[in-house]
Amino acid sequence: MTTQGQSLLKTIADDQILFLRLNRPEQMNALDEELRNSIAAAIEEFDRDAQLRVAVLVGEGGRAFSAGADLKELAQRPPLGREGRIPYDQLERCRKPLIAAIDGYCLAGGFELTLHCDIRLATEQSQFGLPEPRWSLLGGPGLHHLSRTIPLGEALLLQLTGGRMDARRAFEIGLVQRLAADRDELMQSVDDVASQILLCAPLAVEAIKRVVKCGRDLPPEYSRKLAEPLVEMIARTRDREEGPRAFAERRMPVWRME
Repeated sequence: MTTQGQSLLKTIADDQILFLRLNRPEQMNALDEELRNSIAAAIEEFDRDAQLRVAVLVGEGGRAFSAGADLKELAQRPPLGREGRIPYDQLERCRKPLIAAIDGYCLAGGFELTLHCDIRLATEQSQFGLPEPRWSLLGGPGLHHLSRTIPLGEALLLQLTGGRMDARRAFEIGLVQRLAADRDELMQSVDDVASQILLCAPLAVEAIKRVVKCGRDLPPEYSRKLAEPLVEMIARTRDREEGPRAFAERRMPVWRME
């Protein structure tokens, strides 16, 4: 099933995977106000929909995932505080897995968009960068998230120069989890990763994501305390009984999300 808006295409595959396709190819999928708001609304709707389990963000056109904020739009406005910024909060709060499928330029706000995804897959032609200082901008969450994702020196090399990193280097330092030769192979990799997530119990996946993201900057003993109520909650679910039972009966589990 496909629904279409002017700047964001929404496709549902296998009744459980939501594809959010950034659809401004002539502008290299620059994030104007309409597209920013569409992404925010789509992520909120995805998080509420019990049927959908994985969301994939991908850029249309083959040139770019996204070149970032629409600078032509920003040039028509006064200096910005939070106004006009990409609504990352919706992605940060999302309980379910988010995959970024990157093909081409992934720059500025577009790059920062992928930093809020849980898994990043990219083609070999992709390039990453935070060029904001070249336009007298500080950028957004990249200031805070990039150095937690890759080594500090690598992060500062991008942030202080406004330069770019190729996909091979991004893969070598763990920014990208899988590298594909071309777009077709990229989408096959997306299907593979999403399919493996769908094999797992939905409530367990959500709990794991919460513990890992909230606890990664905590000492292990505090992270364990964060996990304890979630472990107890999962232990009381029917899916917790179904998993071992399905294993013993040599069949695929049927998750009920309860």
